[in-house]
Amino acid sequence: MQNPAPPVLEFVATIDVDVSETINIGTTAQGMRKVAPIRGGTVSGPGISGRVLDAGADVQRYPSPDLALLEAKYVLELEDGHRILVENQAVRVADPDELARMMAGQQVDPARVYFRCVPALSVDDSGPYAWMSRTLFVGTGERRPEGVRIDVFRVL
Repeated sequence: MQNPAPPVLEFVATIDVDVSETINIGTTAQGMRKVAPIRGGTVSGPGISGRVLDAGADVQRYPSPDLALLEAKYVLELEDGHRILVENQAVRVADPDELARMMAGQQVDPARVYFRCVPALSVDDSGPYAWMSRTLFVGTGERRPEGVRIDVFRVL
């Protein structure tokens, strides 16, 4: 039997999300919990550009020292006025020492971190971006001292 062909990915945009100081909730029954308020940023890609609004948060769960499970919700406002709700689920895995350095605001080599996500995009059904609500997206992420960079790809 021949192996099936993998899906094709098409680059959509890079989202640079600015976050303010992370709020530490503490160790809970689900592991260490933190919340990073989303304070702005930019989005740019072929045919799409705009900003990240000062709204939303990245809710973080650390069930083990090398694993972060992330759930971020925020809004993009494009230059043409359309808005996109981003609901992103991510997995970030790194050596525990590097993950701790990253969360302390230090730069860590992104090649040493597995950071993948599945952003769901919701838009007005009557607008030119309605296709986004009917498309699966995947992404790669990079945690930076000032925030997070997500490269978003459409699964064709």
